[in-house]
Amino acid sequence: MGKDLTADSFDAAERARYRGKVARCLDALGRMLSDGHFSFPRRHIGLEVELNLVDTKLRPAMSNALVLEALDNPSFTTELSQHNLELNVPPRPLAGDSMPELERDLRGYLGEADEKANDCEVRLAMIGILPTLSTSDFDQKWITNNTRYTLLNDQILAARGEHPSLALDGAPLPGGEPEQLRVVTESILPEAACTSVQLHLQVAPEEFAAHWNAAQCLAGVQVAVGANSPFLLGKALWHETRIPLFLQATDTRPEELKNQGVRPRVWFGERWITSIFDLFEENVRYFPGLLPETDDEDPLETLESGRAPGLGELRLHNGTVWRWNRPVYDVVDGEPHLRVENRVLPAGPTVLDIVANAALFYGAQRALAESERPLWTRMSFHAAEENLYAGARDGFDARLYWPGIGWIAPDELVLRVLLPLAREGLRAAEVSEDAIERYLGVIEARCATRRNGAWWQRKMVSLAESRGADRETALSTMLTRYLDLAQVGDPVHTWPVE
Repeated sequence: MGKDLTADSFDAAERARYRGKVARCLDALGRMLSDGHFSFPRRHIGLEVELNLVDTKLRPAMSNALVLEALDNPSFTTELSQHNLELNVPPRPLAGDSMPELERDLRGYLGEADEKANDCEVRLAMIGILPTLSTSDFDQKWITNNTRYTLLNDQILAARGEHPSLALDGAPLPGGEPEQLRVVTESILPEAACTSVQLHLQVAPEEFAAHWNAAQCLAGVQVAVGANSPFLLGKALWHETRIPLFLQATDTRPEELKNQGVRPRVWFGERWITSIFDLFEENVRYFPGLLPETDDEDPLETLESGRAPGLGELRLHNGTVWRWNRPVYDVVDGEPHLRVENRVLPAGPTVLDIVANAALFYGAQRALAESERPLWTRMSFHAAEENLYAGARDGFDARLYWPGIGWIAPDELVLRVLLPLAREGLRAAEVSEDAIERYLGVIEARCATRRNGAWWQRKMVSLAESRGADRETALSTMLTRYLDLAQVGDPVHTWPVE
């Protein structure tokens, strides 16, 4: 980054220069969209997985630097906390047998990483929220040794003017009472508890709005069916606790600004769009820069010279507005392109579950995006947002709204509506029939049994407690079994409860 940065590194002049550069980047993007500057040779997909490291007692292992050094693989990188890693799987076309190849490659990467982690006396845990986290793991000293992470923490705390507070009310375990979490932390490290899978899809500019709108429609059912984050700091909370936790951990608003209706930086959005430009423009209009760094590029001059501008400031700003479906501008080998980044899904439980979740999303998204009468013309944006929170809170027990049907359970919605749509969309994308049946078959069986990762975790903890275990022991016992079964690799709906 060129210099040591702290929370007060940016003076008024630097912030004004940054704001001006962001505006020029936005102008350049608008010109590129209107003049047809974007490359779209084929429909590529990409995938990122965030991972936890645990020690022999299944506590967070603050060892990402050691494991990364042992791996020596550029596909792996750091994340906010020292107990996190991120894997970036190389992009590939969606068509043909690309998804089985993705499954094979993902198994290979994770196998290599687990082997190197074992050499460092730790192991990988691919789970939405590590259930053995404690408040001591949120101490600022555990932020990964990277100036940008420290600066982001300092800037969010400075903007908020107070320490982050977590306030969550849970869905009760079977036969139990609702549980509450009320905690004040001294850093944004609770955000690092949220380990996710991020699905990327490259799209043509004229197709972006339809694909983003479709992704928003699907967010609620995605988290309901794929939930895998039911425990935090010893409490049974939402089936997909990542959703409210991420919002609260990175919130720059004190209570007074929340009461005024100021938008959060972890954001579903507030309207259907007609262009990717709408999203970048909203980001610039509503959110001040958290990391107001500038580079030497003039994006308009670069564009006029016939080259693709990097739009560095706009991309940096976009990276500090955490939309659940994020717009992405990128340049590869001198060619600019656009992507939808879907961020609602948790990590795990298994590689097969992850690829099955991806198949459902990519297939249903394409079918909805190409439908003659778009779903979002019959569904309020608020209903799509409420579906996200209902699916995250209650998992398979949620009630979701769907146009033409009304209120419906997630498993029934998938079995009746979304699986046929996903098959249609994947066939339109020329995905092989074997791949379609393999991955959508997993989703079909998961919905038929109503068993996802969150259901299994909650059931195992409840069973252990009914046999006399305290919560800490029950969570540790559950996680031990979870890691063993995840390594075997059978999909979570087949996991035994014993």
